[in-house]
Amino acid sequence: MKGIFDVFKKGLKKTKTALFRSFESVFSNVEKWDEDTYRQLEAALISADLGVSVTQKIIADIKESYNLGEIKTSEDIINIATTRITSILEDDNRPLNINTNGPTVLLMVGVNGAGKTTTTGKLAYKLKQDGKSVLLAACDTFRAAAIEQLKHWGKRIDVPVIAGQHGSDAAAIAYDACASAKAKNVDYLIIDTAGRQHTRQDLMEELPKILRVIRKNFPEAPHETVLVVDGSTGTNALFQAREFGKACEVTSLAVTKLDGSGKGGVVVAIKDEHTFPIHFVGLGESPEDLQPFDPILYAEAIFAKESPIAG
Repeated sequence: MKGIFDVFKKGLKKTKTALFRSFESVFSNVEKWDEDTYRQLEAALISADLGVSVTQKIIADIKESYNLGEIKTSEDIINIATTRITSILEDDNRPLNINTNGPTVLLMVGVNGAGKTTTTGKLAYKLKQDGKSVLLAACDTFRAAAIEQLKHWGKRIDVPVIAGQHGSDAAAIAYDACASAKAKNVDYLIIDTAGRQHTRQDLMEELPKILRVIRKNFPEAPHETVLVVDGSTGTNALFQAREFGKACEVTSLAVTKLDGSGKGGVVVAIKDEHTFPIHFVGLGESPEDLQPFDPILYAEAIFAKESPIAG
């Protein structure tokens, strides 16, 4: 577990640094707290993209503990924030839905540039490392580079890829992939789809077609529709989750590029607002840096110094 925690801590280093600098600026030379102190703390938490709702909950917890005389040091404040964030992240964060009677079908969706195809490849790598058989489907036919990118991943990790030509029918490729997954009885079929904005009606209408094709082969599939969002965009990632969640049947979340900015708090904001669980987080560029989401490790890594904070 120590090794995994190190991955979280390294990947969230910029978020942790941003939070601690803000905390230090608030609590230096503060002898007695007043409303201005709380306002500064609120600004510090929001600057890490924790969101207004999460920030207000943390502030309320801190006020209650301070009024009860339970806060003596900044470490007490960090423990309160860690406890609240862990509680939010753990709420209804169910495991990945696994099909025990055939292939587990994962449908990857999201906007352009979120890291969807890369996440698809990294996820295939992780599953194969866990001893699972995987088949990839390159259904992003709008972007020729996406097809080649997924083929490259397939070759790199020795996983077969079902693909067509640039501009071909994505639903037809999904159908072929489902038939192949059924014939080969693989453990996982991961379907990469075109990056699309929720405002592009033509692209959004493609998703129901893909879903219908999948369900002709596997009536209960997809077992997860994974929305991939770019965590480095902060509140924009929250907006994407909000709007995409309305536009398609999202059941799961993967948050990428968290190592690239100090905006890792957006994961908490998204989880606070939405019911679908977070299953994967991207904490670096290497395949090993895509990790199953762990609420406790995540919360501790954001506030950790040299070792995990005791919960």
